[in-house]
Amino acid sequence: MIDISRHRELFNAEEFHTPITVIGAGATGSWVALALAKLGIENITIYDFDIVEEHNIANQAYALYDVGDTKVKALYYQIKNITEAQVKIHEEKFTDQRLSGIIFLMVDSMEQRKLIWENAIKMKPAVQLLIEPRMGLDVGRVYNVEPTNLTHIKKYENTYYSDEEAEVSACGSSMSVITSALTIASWCVRQVINWHNNIDLDNEILLDFKYNHIITNKWEVTK
Repeated sequence: MIDISRHRELFNAEEFHTPITVIGAGATGSWVALALAKLGIENITIYDFDIVEEHNIANQAYALYDVGDTKVKALYYQIKNITEAQVKIHEEKFTDQRLSGIIFLMVDSMEQRKLIWENAIKMKPAVQLLIEPRMGLDVGRVYNVEPTNLTHIKKYENTYYSDEEAEVSACGSSMSVITSALTIASWCVRQVINWHNNIDLDNEILLDFKYNHIITNKWEVTK
């Protein structure tokens, strides 16, 4: 494995035993998986059924020689070659497979998010934390959700919108740029570090890249 001595004081992967699942290996998911491996985490499982295409190279963690391979296969070798970590991959669409630990939910559509949330994450005690980002060209959001916390469930479900709305909204659109993808992926992975260090997470992080604004929000328990 790689030498993690430069960040061991902040995050020691040798003391981290929580499984992580990345659902979706696109603009944010591919960078999240690679960053997790660079932290020294090895218990990573990645789901994606998509193929690497030429337009993916500009904003995802793939090279031109990956075009035509499945994303998870290409990502497996990228991570192995860079860090020697051997992640687990599933070249399939995620539906309701059993999950545990920390989940990164990074699928393309809001409808897919809703289905996975309902079928595999919501009220599942084995899932300790859901991290779900949304991205536009100039803005992004990161949600941190405890799937058995009733307040978190209500607040999180209120953030849903339709895929038709996503096409014209700031977040959830298919357009993305490498700077936004990398920044959001970094914020997502930092949540793992903070969670492991018992730092109270913000539930909603709003990022405005164009005007350099950051807004955070904690979901207070409703009585």
